[in-house]
Amino acid sequence: MNTRFERIQQCLEEAFQPQLCRLQDDSAAHKGHAGAASGGGHYSVTIVSEKFAGLNRISRHRLVYDAVGDLMQSEIHALVVQALTPSEAPI
Repeated sequence: MNTRFERIQQCLEEAFQPQLCRLQDDSAAHKGHAGAASGGGHYSVTIVSEKFAGLNRISRHRLVYDAVGDLMQSEIHALVVQALTPSEAPI
């Protein structure tokens, strides 16, 4: 596990066994932003998993933030989350 991107991806894959996990590094679009200066990256993720079934949007986001855990304190400055069940996903 080398890069920050790979660490985030692995945490999400292990936690959700998703049908789809599309992680995008948006950090370049935030150059000069205070969060970028601290070293934290900006990411967005679309994740499709059965584990979101029956949960509201806030609960789904909390699960995603819990899955990346300590990375939110040091390596991730911002994370935009789209968490869907398979029946909600346009796959």
